[in-house]
Amino acid sequence: MHWCHQWRSDYLYADSEIEQIGRWLQLYGLRLNDVHGSEGIEKFWYAPQEYARLAGVELVKNRVELAARLGGDAVVMHVYPPTVQPELVAYNAYLYDQIRRSLDDLETYCRERGVRIALENLIDFAAVEAGVTDTAHAGDNAGLLAQLLAAYDPGFLGFCYDSGHARLGYDRLAAYAPLFERLCVLHLHDNDGVADLHLPVGDGVVDWAHAAALVAASPYAKPLSFELSIRNTRFSEAAPFLAYSMPGCQRFADQVETLRAAQ
Repeated sequence: MHWCHQWRSDYLYADSEIEQIGRWLQLYGLRLNDVHGSEGIEKFWYAPQEYARLAGVELVKNRVELAARLGGDAVVMHVYPPTVQPELVAYNAYLYDQIRRSLDDLETYCRERGVRIALENLIDFAAVEAGVTDTAHAGDNAGLLAQLLAAYDPGFLGFCYDSGHARLGYDRLAAYAPLFERLCVLHLHDNDGVADLHLPVGDGVVDWAHAAALVAASPYAKPLSFELSIRNTRFSEAAPFLAYSMPGCQRFADQVETLRAAQ
């Protein structure tokens, strides 16, 4: 499973809570794939204010510790793209350097615990909501992620592919394809190309054949991880939602396995 609770908060897991989560995993026969780190709110991991950035680094370390103690191998972190929103343009100036400072502060800590940081593909959601589709202005982070991955080796920094984010506004998968050589976390789900709906596989417009080919050719070796949500479906109960969703997940998994075997 992918642990996604508290993905956007300043919440710090105490030792007793990590131990209890471990007991739950054992009780239900679950194994941790990876953890969704928190970008933080006041403790923001690449904030322009140094005190807030350092607090954000401590928050990331807390998630790294959670992953390490429960058997996970990666913590996913959000990196937002340069923005076209006028009120936030100043953010672009400090973006790259602040992320580098925080990654430098995290590297030794992560390596000691055998946990990688996985940077997730993201877009400028406000640009998509405004209907911007020109590739020069639609604001994804493909270029920024490529820069960051080139600056650190795969033993520390990897890529998290979110299939839904890559299909918002237009199909951005080709821009992210070169990053799949560093793939270490998957957030697989579908949408309508307009909103981040986290639909079951096949219920939207994601090009699953293209995604399967990239995953199959990548070094990703863990169980596939699907980030689905009941919220935007016709279901109200978990059991029927999961029963409906599983065949789509299995079809994608079969596609990946068939392509791997052929390679």
